[in-house]
Amino acid sequence: MTFLLVLLVIVLIIAFKSIKIVKQAEVYVIERLGKFYKVADAGLTIIIPFFDHVRSVVSLKQQTMDVPPQGVITKDNVTITIDTVVFYQITDPAKAVYEIQSLKKGIEYLAITTIRDIIGKMDLDETFSSRDGINNQLRVVLDEATDRWGCKIDRVEIKDITPPADIRDAMEKEMNAERNKRALILESEAQRQSAIMIAEGKKQAAILEAEADKESRITRAAGEAQAIKEVADAKAKEIQMVYEAIKNSNPDDKLVQLKSLEALEKVAEGEANKIFIPFEATSTLSSLGTIKEVFKN
Repeated sequence: MTFLLVLLVIVLIIAFKSIKIVKQAEVYVIERLGKFYKVADAGLTIIIPFFDHVRSVVSLKQQTMDVPPQGVITKDNVTITIDTVVFYQITDPAKAVYEIQSLKKGIEYLAITTIRDIIGKMDLDETFSSRDGINNQLRVVLDEATDRWGCKIDRVEIKDITPPADIRDAMEKEMNAERNKRALILESEAQRQSAIMIAEGKKQAAILEAEADKESRITRAAGEAQAIKEVADAKAKEIQMVYEAIKNSNPDDKLVQLKSLEALEKVAEGEANKIFIPFEATSTLSSLGTIKEVFKN
C-alpha cells in the first residue's frame, strides 16, 4: 500500500513536470540537456522531466522601456537632459534569449550612445525643432542594431528636452522680446490700415460730394434753361396773338407799325430778352407819339 502511494506521488510529480500550459502572446524557450530544443507556442506543451526544462518565458506583446534621462552636449556646447521611451517587440524568442545577455540593457545602452551621437551634431535650437527627425534616426539605428537580437524597434519618442536654468531664462526673455516685437508690428500695421481706410473714406466722400454738386448744377442749369424757354414761348405766343388780331382787323400800315412797337415793348420788358431793332424802324419810332394821338382821336 505504501509503495502504491509513493508510486502515485511520483506519477503526479512527473505529470506536473511534463505538462505545461503556455499563455496567449507568450512562448516558452525549452532546452533539452542544456541545449536549445524548441520554442513552445501558446497552448498545451508536453516536456520530458529531468531532460527538458523551460529556459525562459518570452512575451510577444509590444513592450515599452523608459531610457533614464541623459545629459548630452549639443554642437554649440550646451548640456541638455533628454528623456526617451522606446517601443519594441520580440520577433525571434530564441535570438532574444541566446544572442544577448540582457535585451533591455542592450537596448538601453544602445539608445543612450545613439542619442549622444545624434544630439552632438545639432545646435540647441535645432534639437527643439527637430524632434521628429531625432525620433526617426533613433528608431532606424536601434532597429538595425537589434535585428540580430530577434527584436524589432517600432518607435522611439523623446518625452522631454530640458536645457539648463540659465538657458531657459535666456530663452524666455527672447520669447518675450519676440512677442513684444510681434505686438508692436501688429499695432503699427493696424494703425496703418486704419489711416488708409480713413483716407480712402475721405476720398470717397469728396468724390461723392463733387458728384452731387455737379448733378445739382446740371439740374439747376436745366431748370433755368427750361424756364427761359417757357418765357420765350409765352412771349412768342403773345406776339403771334397780336399779329393774328391785327391781321384779322385789316389794319393800315400805321396801325401795324404801332401794334408791332407795342408788342416789342412788352417783349423787351423781360430781363432775359434782348431786342435788336433795324435801322429802318427809327423813322417809325420818331413818329410814335403822333400815331398814338391819331388813334386816340
